[in-house]
Amino acid sequence: MAGAIIENMSTKKLVIVGAILLFFQAFSFMVGGLIGPSPTTAIHYLATKCVDTVKTHHKGSKWFMPWGPDQCSKISDFDEAMAKRIEANNIVFAVHIPLPNREMSPWFQFMLVILQFDIAFKMQNQIEDGSLVTMDVGLAYRDSTLSEWTEMARSIEHRKLSCNFTATKTYKNEGHYYECDPLPFMEVGSVAHKYYLLNIRFPVKERKKVNIWNGEIEAIRLVSIHQNGGFTKVWFAMKTFLTPSVLIIMIWYWRRITQMTRPPVLLEKIIFALGISMTFTNIPVEWLSVGFNWTWMLLFSDIRQGIFYSMLLSFWIIFCGEHLMDQTERNRFSVYWKQVGPIVFGFFCLFIFDMCKRGVQLKNPFYSIWASDVWSELASFHVTFPQPTLHIIGL
Repeated sequence: MAGAIIENMSTKKLVIVGAILLFFQAFSFMVGGLIGPSPTTAIHYLATKCVDTVKTHHKGSKWFMPWGPDQCSKISDFDEAMAKRIEANNIVFAVHIPLPNREMSPWFQFMLVILQFDIAFKMQNQIEDGSLVTMDVGLAYRDSTLSEWTEMARSIEHRKLSCNFTATKTYKNEGHYYECDPLPFMEVGSVAHKYYLLNIRFPVKERKKVNIWNGEIEAIRLVSIHQNGGFTKVWFAMKTFLTPSVLIIMIWYWRRITQMTRPPVLLEKIIFALGISMTFTNIPVEWLSVGFNWTWMLLFSDIRQGIFYSMLLSFWIIFCGEHLMDQTERNRFSVYWKQVGPIVFGFFCLFIFDMCKRGVQLKNPFYSIWASDVWSELASFHVTFPQPTLHIIGL
């Protein structure tokens, strides 16, 4: 292999560079462990059962608030609904995010909501295996407690129940709850508004066999997960500090390469390309997401990480190939097409998969690949990488 700058460093310089990199790595761990708070927060909500007394209003023209001055007419349970002759189609489960006297913030970056059913066991109304739940869901937002709700998304969603009753199915155990797996419900890539409102209906259509899955829903619980604002600020600050450092090192490195009398070798080119992908991943464009409603930031972050990890894997393949001691000249990218080709193919496959997930969620935040048997099987093989917080280019 032709000589490269990386092999011409003295032992003293190599030790100094390694010590500096080790210091920055230790410093980053200390910042994350001592200053940075936990990355995410989970908040639990209990849906309120509201009664839609107006049967003729247009779809989505009315929003039901669980509390406050304009709160809806409520019922405590379905026994009360039966006593008042209220049909299931007129019951709306309402959830206000966040809790009273609190506000959401753009520093939260994203919002993920998980759905959990509390279903009581009834001998005459048992849950069937593979039961499908159909939900008419709507999401609205507002930035002031005095303003009107603005519709953000509305969709008809289907989720498959996976419930298990651990006790013996007898009349004695009626009223005990099934153990149901949590269901993916919603994911929003930007928290640009202060208040959000969820309205969930379970339309019953006996002729079309919609929600004729048996079981008696006692309550609906939701868990909202968002990134902590303090963690976001520390993360942004580290990326803002490290990006210029990596960029300066990368420019210095390529300048040294071009000052040599010979042309750059393949290994030097791939190191420079790795530095470019690393810089692209670390650029703190997330600062702009605080002031703009950029719901595509999660998709953009996945793409940047995919490019970086694809380039990193290609670098290690070429690095190992260039150091094979078999007297073969490989200083050409075309020699590695059999090894790099599958990496590029895998990158585009994961890109298409991600577009089918987060791409659809840009328009419909209630969409989930786990609602489909085919997509859930494919998702089981989908590998997601953690968000990198520190990247230092090798010299």
